[in-house]
Amino acid sequence: MDADRGAGTVTSTEVTDVLVVGAGPTGLVLACDLARRGIAVRIVDRSPAPPRTSRAKGPNPRSLEILDDLGVAEAVLAAGSAPLPMLKYRDRAPVARADPWAGSAPSPDAAYDRAWLVAQWRLEEILRARLAGYGVRVELGREVVGLTQPPDTPAEAGAKAEDGPEAEDGPEADAEASRVVVTFAEDRRGEEAALRARYVVGCDGAHSSVRKLLGIGFEGTTQEDQVMVCGDVELTEDALDRGLWHQWFDEDGAVMLCPIPGTRTGWWFQAGPERDGRGRPLAPTADGFRRLLAHHTGLPGQALTRAELLSTYRVNVRMADRFRAGRVFLAGDAAHVHAIAGGLGMNTGIQDAFNLGWKLGEVLAGRADPGLLDTYEEERLPVAARTLDLTSERLRATLEAIRRPGGGLDSAITADTTGLSVGYRWSSLAADRTHLDASTHPDAHTHPDRTHPTTATHPTGVPHPTGVPHPDARTHPNAATHPTGAPLTADEGPQAGDRAPDAPCTDAATGAGTRLHRVFAGPRTTVLGFGPGSAAVLDEVAATYGGTGVRTCRVYAADEDRGENRAGEQSQEQSQEQGEEQSADRHEGRTGAEAGPPGCAVIDAEGHAAAAYGTGASARAQASAGGAASGARTGTIVVVRPDHHVGLRVPADDARSVREYLRRLHGTGHSAARPPEQSSERSPDRFPDMVDAVRKG
Repeated sequence: MDADRGAGTVTSTEVTDVLVVGAGPTGLVLACDLARRGIAVRIVDRSPAPPRTSRAKGPNPRSLEILDDLGVAEAVLAAGSAPLPMLKYRDRAPVARADPWAGSAPSPDAAYDRAWLVAQWRLEEILRARLAGYGVRVELGREVVGLTQPPDTPAEAGAKAEDGPEAEDGPEADAEASRVVVTFAEDRRGEEAALRARYVVGCDGAHSSVRKLLGIGFEGTTQEDQVMVCGDVELTEDALDRGLWHQWFDEDGAVMLCPIPGTRTGWWFQAGPERDGRGRPLAPTADGFRRLLAHHTGLPGQALTRAELLSTYRVNVRMADRFRAGRVFLAGDAAHVHAIAGGLGMNTGIQDAFNLGWKLGEVLAGRADPGLLDTYEEERLPVAARTLDLTSERLRATLEAIRRPGGGLDSAITADTTGLSVGYRWSSLAADRTHLDASTHPDAHTHPDRTHPTTATHPTGVPHPTGVPHPDARTHPNAATHPTGAPLTADEGPQAGDRAPDAPCTDAATGAGTRLHRVFAGPRTTVLGFGPGSAAVLDEVAATYGGTGVRTCRVYAADEDRGENRAGEQSQEQSQEQGEEQSADRHEGRTGAEAGPPGCAVIDAEGHAAAAYGTGASARAQASAGGAASGARTGTIVVVRPDHHVGLRVPADDARSVREYLRRLHGTGHSAARPPEQSSERSPDRFPDMVDAVRKG
């Protein structure tokens, strides 16, 4: 594939594993995730200075979990504030007050129950500082103008013919030939610079240069009649109560003012625009903001003392035709833009990055087959499609609500906007025993359990080219049954593909309080073992993968006898020492390859983990079925991917399924011989490629 439009003569060449284009929240999260894995990553942005954009008001609960995993959640929480109650006005008089979060609270399975208000520029500062801790800094003022891939670059990154360059010139020449050549605009010396990267990720916004250079379509609609002017403003002290989000909705327009956390007099200003004699919206100006303020709120225009970052927002609903072309990926607004309602634009991008980062890391480390990267589009494109639908529906609901006195932005907020319910049950990485067995079948790519009759549809009505299941169809046809064939019950916990629940527990070695998401934190897959029958599988996993991208965690019930430490667990002294190292890693920015213990044990003192994962019900069912003889086998194994989604959940006596699943994500452990990115032949152990299967019919 060739996408070299705008490229000129290359006069200098640099090399990296991954080039991230765009240093907004999406690009910064991806760069942080890659850097902590020890991946050589560069991040560039065309802006000459870090932008101070403020349209996005902060991370939702799912994004907060991701930021927590990256070690920056505490800083984000300190820099922002909880979302505020909303005071709504009509004709300048207050008519209603609403607090959409009044009935919510953190739960055992979710430590974050609400979004957090923080200026986007402040969030980016925190992420840049985290990235700098890994020795990586944003390269500003670098604009990508050319992308060139080898003309025979296949869809499966890294794949090559048997008689390809490696046969003639060896692995080094082959790796060099398979890199993307990225050309930048002229620098101050009047020369052109270039960089070779194994992979490129375009996180450069709705007007993405990367997407345009690839020639990827960006279909959708722009609602020219749905316009809003935005900016950061300062009001005189005591002009308004800073403990409220003020919203004036009148028949002839609207003004919304939300205090910016961390400032004394700063506010986010959003309003319907002024219009000319023909009804056309006027460009935002400071004086225009003053007139709108006086007209709708009754405050004197002079109360607005400064206005900056002025912009006009039009409702855009668009999505890229595909999220990948060879070795180049799209993420965030470069791949999809949403209606502003629900605040999901930035959050969907952050979650794109967290999905892609670990997959790039495993492939570049040589542990996973490059086909793992196919699952990025397979999983995230349907989520983006669903998010476009959700935000458009929430916008319609909000526009309808504000027509009536007392209606406001609280209409945009639902349980769906937290991001906690997003999962990938349709994914080829959502494994159960049936699918693992089918992956070795010669017709695995057409296995009926990997498809669903409901396919994703683009917001414009055009079917998505991938044909992957829409996330509203959260299940494949056999989702109503357990992998063993037994009917599922409500308390059997998450299925493969679902977000892995959190749960408070106690470190078995130190007695300190912790949470499962703290156990998951860092760039590793986690294998949870519930029940005494899980010990043998955890021992095998620890012996095979210890220190190579997989950790084990034995979850003991409060009344369960721990006995002697097993191979997959650390002694108290080791656990304390490695726990201190992990804490230092999280705060000092050491790479994930060096961070965290390979094995641990926790005590589920209050039974929250068993309840969240349904293992209490599973244990009772196994004991009932096998009586006393089943005691040695009683237990459940749950494999949790690095992005906190369940990959596999099987009875503890099914070591084979665990072994096969981990092999597909992380190779064969200590015995893996494949050098980074050099082995690409399809293996019978590879996951069936659902995207290719549907495309091939």
